[in-house]
Amino acid sequence: MSTSLSLGCVALDCPDPYRLAGFYGRLLGWEVRSGDTPADDWVTLVNPDGGADLSFQRDPEYRPSTWPSNELPQMAHLDFDVSDLDAEHERVLALGARLLDDGPETFRVYADPDGHPFCLCAC
Repeated sequence: MSTSLSLGCVALDCPDPYRLAGFYGRLLGWEVRSGDTPADDWVTLVNPDGGADLSFQRDPEYRPSTWPSNELPQMAHLDFDVSDLDAEHERVLALGARLLDDGPETFRVYADPDGHPFCLCAC
């Protein structure tokens, strides 16, 4: 089936888009879109491979997920494929992530600095 539809970006709500873009930019090695500034309400990390970008939208009322509790459930999460789970574990913690679950053998669950859950997967 042919379509003209393609995924342009995934956007996360957060209190400070430029700051959170910095976290994910360091995590992925991606750059903030030229012209985006700390004062902007929408900041985009450009995917250097040409795929979907990762964007961040200011939400002054943002409240982080309480996962694994459902009090404030996660609405979505990001999975990142890694070849060395232990090395990436140390790196994401140094960048400011918080470990949420290290029980599974092939993946670990973290929260970014604003509380969005994400996984490192060596599956």
